Amino acid sequence: MNDPLSDFQISFQHIDLLVPRINKGIQFILVISGELKIETSSRFYHLEEKDLLVINRNQLYQVVGRKNNRVMVVTISDAFMDYHYTAYRNSRFECYSREIDLGRDDMIVSIRKLLANVMISYYRQAESYRIEVKSYICQILLFLIRGFKVEGSALEKMDTDDLRLSQIIDYMEKNYDQMITLEEVAKKFFLSTGYLSRYFKQKMGMGFSRFLMNIRLNHSIKDLLYTTDSISQIAMNNGFPNTKSFSTLFKEVYGTTPHVYRENHYVQKEDSVQNYNKEDVLNFIQSPEIVARLSSMILDDQKSYSHNETRYERLPLNLSQPVTMKIKGPDHILEIGEIIELLKEDVRSQVLDVKRDLQLRFIGVRHLLSNTAIPPEVETDEEIPTTSPYFAIDRALGFMKTYELSLFVRVDYMDISRNEEPYFTKLTQFIRHCLQLYGESFVKQWHVMFYEPYYTGVDVKELQRVYLKLHKALKTMIPSIQVGVYMPFSFHNEKTSDHHEWQLENETSIDFIGYNANQNEVIDFKEIADNKFYLARDYIKEKTDKLKRYLKSNHFEKPLHLVSWNTLSGNTRYTNGTFFRGALVLKNVLDIANDVKTVALWINTIVHEEIEKDKRFRMDGVELFHYLNGKRPAYFALMFLKRLHGEVVAHGKDYVMTQNERGYQLILMNSTIINPYLSVEETFLQKLNKEIHVTISGIPKGEYQIRKHVFDKNHGALYTKWWNLNSKHGMDAEIIEYIINSSRPSLEIFDESIEEDWSFFTYLTSNAIHFFDIRKTY
Repeated sequence: MNDPLSDFQISFQHIDLLVPRINKGIQFILVISGELKIETSSRFYHLEEKDLLVINRNQLYQVVGRKNNRVMVVTISDAFMDYHYTAYRNSRFECYSREIDLGRDDMIVSIRKLLANVMISYYRQAESYRIEVKSYICQILLFLIRGFKVEGSALEKMDTDDLRLSQIIDYMEKNYDQMITLEEVAKKFFLSTGYLSRYFKQKMGMGFSRFLMNIRLNHSIKDLLYTTDSISQIAMNNGFPNTKSFSTLFKEVYGTTPHVYRENHYVQKEDSVQNYNKEDVLNFIQSPEIVARLSSMILDDQKSYSHNETRYERLPLNLSQPVTMKIKGPDHILEIGEIIELLKEDVRSQVLDVKRDLQLRFIGVRHLLSNTAIPPEVETDEEIPTTSPYFAIDRALGFMKTYELSLFVRVDYMDISRNEEPYFTKLTQFIRHCLQLYGESFVKQWHVMFYEPYYTGVDVKELQRVYLKLHKALKTMIPSIQVGVYMPFSFHNEKTSDHHEWQLENETSIDFIGYNANQNEVIDFKEIADNKFYLARDYIKEKTDKLKRYLKSNHFEKPLHLVSWNTLSGNTRYTNGTFFRGALVLKNVLDIANDVKTVALWINTIVHEEIEKDKRFRMDGVELFHYLNGKRPAYFALMFLKRLHGEVVAHGKDYVMTQNERGYQLILMNSTIINPYLSVEETFLQKLNKEIHVTISGIPKGEYQIRKHVFDKNHGALYTKWWNLNSKHGMDAEIIEYIINSSRPSLEIFDESIEEDWSFFTYLTSNAIHFFDIRKTY
């Protein structure tokens, strides 16, 4: 049946046989039931229920049907394509639902649904059906262009409106196995040899002989894949003058010999479609059964694919190329404020989660000797006191020792200077107590960092004196304990402050350097429309590099600890929650993984904001748990880093791939720096999404299980579910528990048989992380 819209041909058929023909336009063949076998010039396609195949313009094909098939055929004219898509003549589309790359299955499902809707709209013939049909067709073409386009050949570029040229190529396609010559064809079509030669090259972009050889080469591929004929027999059957000319052209085009190509690609023996009729054998069908079958197909396919315009990237990974990069994820300092926080059960539970899932080594504490942690001794007339000032802190330290965690203590100058001598007395007594109770092997793992902020009015010599006194007191009791300093460092001036330059003169008395790097420092959030957010993109990595160069220029090289940092977050809790930052967190830590010993993290939002109650919102650190006790994006992002292990075989700006004893692991990121205030604009965010076509060369042949973890704002972020489940009447325990338990990265599992290069597509939303575990099966 012909669609009243002249640009489209729509039909529902039972096909016994379609004789060889050159396709005009783009044709979609969707099998509703039964089976089809389609033969083109270069290969065979077997289609069963729900299978989809696209036939390109000017492609020669024939069809034989089996098992009482029902087939939907939609053809879109060259005129429609030329008018709406200027690159049409330079493109072809490789779309066969049985042989699509991983990540394209959702697109196939969506095209299938749209084709079903085309037919249903056409049969219903409602008032607006023409608009509906055209709308569906345009959506189908968007999927086809964005997901399955490849570079076209001379055949696709041919002008089918040129009747004489079409007749010449049709003759060549049907007689390619004969001894065709330019002179013979010119005579047959009443042209001079010279004119045909010039005319053919002008229209096809190549000479007559080369075009003929390409036709023969395409047909020879089919013989290599589906027959057991010898190479010389294949050359003869496809019109080549000899085996050498066939092999030479084959290697020029495919980069290998016909014999090797057959070994790597052989499918099975296949008989060509035999047709003795000169006419098609098919029936057009129109019945209520059609609508019922198509409707069920729409309902069966629950997946869908959004074809919003996105950035598209190709990512070729060649595992045979040597890689010098090594990744050792830094250990983490878990900041908990005061050490007595460890007496709380919920804090302990969170610490143990972090210990299990992240590379946790240190518990970061402040005000270690405060009266809250170690209360003053109670006066008593007992000969042997029955109370101990260390009762509470011992419970915390015992917990840490049990789980092999060390202390990272920040000692503020102000804590010492308020009452210096009693402070050092209390410190000495505490260290001796810990050595007595826990032994030197536990205490010597501690790190003590002397801290005074950038802007300070304390005299340089005074800071130096107090630090050296602290260093001596600790090293006298425990020579191997690590004592270091916090070094304020200016990103723009590329130096420390005048009040801290004394540190450069005391290298022998300083074991490590602590520093901060916060992307928010370079952004003025009062200017919502600020277009300079790109300055924050590599800020943490650049500041780390500048600090290393500064220290090296002063002949001062010590281990670095990033004790305070943040990705771009916005300066309200609202934007801090809605701006998903998973990839930013992971990328920033990956960027400095080989430069620092540790990276500090705050245990949760509550503890972080209680440290300095005068500030309503904290921007100086990354938190792992939310107020609801659910995991924040940084938790899952860094969990992927811990899972990544093995030797690095490929790496780049937004990806890293490793090889290990189980196979391979690949992390892909879509790290995006934008004004966080724009993160609530869904339309804007969609333009930041990215689709990557990954091709990996060098994976050994075999069967693999692919585990794909997706972490983005819809799979793992608390805020999205919190927003969707919120109510003006508040939240209760049931809702909170559901949000926490369901806010996790998603997991998909695929089985892949890898024979050569393995390619797949993956669609990343803004700041998404995709983690692929490519496991060899046995």
